[in-house]
Amino acid sequence: MKLAALWRHPIKSCGREALQAAALRAGEALPWDRHWAVLHDVSKHDASMPGWAKCQNFMRGASTPGLAGIWATLDETRAQLTLRHVDLGTHVFAPNDPAQAAAFFDWIAPLCPAGRAQPKAIATAPGRGMTDSSVAGISLMNMASHRAVERQIGHALSPARWRGNLWLEGAQAWAEHDWIGREIKIGGAVLQIRKRIERCMQTHANPDTGKRDADILGALDHFGHRDFGMQAIVLQSGTITLEDEAILL
Repeated sequence: MKLAALWRHPIKSCGREALQAAALRAGEALPWDRHWAVLHDVSKHDASMPGWAKCQNFMRGASTPGLAGIWATLDETRAQLTLRHVDLGTHVFAPNDPAQAAAFFDWIAPLCPAGRAQPKAIATAPGRGMTDSSVAGISLMNMASHRAVERQIGHALSPARWRGNLWLEGAQAWAEHDWIGREIKIGGAVLQIRKRIERCMQTHANPDTGKRDADILGALDHFGHRDFGMQAIVLQSGTITLEDEAILL
């Protein structure tokens, strides 16, 4: 197997960015992945108290599908993002700046349906990212499993729909479901595979348009589950690069 693609999502549910390489650290998420998250106006999480919180506290594509259409480019040195959306154009801002965060909320306002939760504040979970799991992890995806879903749907799908981190090529479809508890070496890093990732309505949104256009959960039902991808934790720090060999240990 090999590492075929590598993605991070600097703001949870609000933009994705393709990478060529990343330096993984033991016990941490992919650097800058879900580094920020957008609290909605009925959340009980306090943004002034940094730390992990459940996904229900945040703006998500499951309930606000238009957010799925955002692309991101992160300037790590300045902690500044350039976001792009087919309907909104480009927006540049620093999430740590309250005034710039407020301007960002105005920018995404057309994507947030009236009468539904609205963006309120930016939250962070230092050192681990605001992933869906309480354990700081990285998601592993299987390209063959993606193609199996495409065949069931009957047309091509962008892998970005799954919002995964590490994409592997060279395994059989759904083979990853048998890897729980096993370790995998990719480049200089070693990860342990913990569990399957259960999917939600966010997968129905097209990552290019932000419009719901495919019954992904229905397609997964055909396979007897609603899971896609695996959660893993980093055991050994190391750099990973596209085309690195991936070896099950």
